[in-house]
Amino acid sequence: MTIVEEIRKLQAARKAIILAHNYQPAEIQELADFTGDSLELARKAAGVSEEVVVFCGVHFMAETAAILNPNKTVLLPTPDAGCPMADMITGEQLRDLKAKHPGAKVLCYVNSTAEIKAESDCCVTSSNAVAVARSFTADQKIIFVPDQHLGSWTAEQLGRSFILWPGFCPTHARMTDRQIALAREAHPGAPVLVHPECPKGVRDVADQVLSTGGMCRYVKGRTEPVFLIGTETGIIHRLQKENPEKQFYPILESAVCPNMKKTTLEKVLWSLKENQTVVRVEEPIASRARKSIEAMLAV
Repeated sequence: MTIVEEIRKLQAARKAIILAHNYQPAEIQELADFTGDSLELARKAAGVSEEVVVFCGVHFMAETAAILNPNKTVLLPTPDAGCPMADMITGEQLRDLKAKHPGAKVLCYVNSTAEIKAESDCCVTSSNAVAVARSFTADQKIIFVPDQHLGSWTAEQLGRSFILWPGFCPTHARMTDRQIALAREAHPGAPVLVHPECPKGVRDVADQVLSTGGMCRYVKGRTEPVFLIGTETGIIHRLQKENPEKQFYPILESAVCPNMKKTTLEKVLWSLKENQTVVRVEEPIASRARKSIEAMLAV
């Protein structure tokens, strides 16, 4: 019996669903019942009927699934898979920021801890940040945490100014406009798609600024044969699988999130066998965080 067959057998016995983020290794994406970006995964997690959710991603993603499914078992095969951006702000720091700006609404990127979500009015993802922010009145003061780049891009789309926390994704922050120029020289005419977690200088010279799910939808509707991708390289597996007739090149070959790449087939098997690692969010943080996630899903 292969390791995948063993996983499938255990999965059926435990009535489990396997969810994976677009940045996961190719073999994990192939194993998963559903692969998506943060918004797609949040929507999927909110409606699962299975008793066990095996989340192939990083800790905040499993936390979100646990918050949305308090009566189900949520397993994270890689308990040491964190997110540097999520760790760049603490609950105390956010409370201090809120005290300095009374009346401001807090939008938090889903790439944040449960405590930050509990202190926020609404969550956002890179797919829906603009739509969520637009749901607030133009005169409403907005604090955006923790990603300064997604926050500034969202504010730009609305012609507004947000109070930004100086957090960032180390993988996306390494990308530069010079790298895009070199990629264009190598592949003339190929559209450049970048993630809104990229710095402003990168976003400004790209053709499209999109979430990973947005990139997948965009490419399907285009006729160009080649695309240049400015995000974590894991998305290229899904793009290539869904568009076998097209070619995809990373703007930065080394744009690899080490935490996303910690998941292995062996660890998924172990998590199902040993019921490890169970992710729970305790009250009252869970209920408060759920409100901000549900507010996002309602927009």
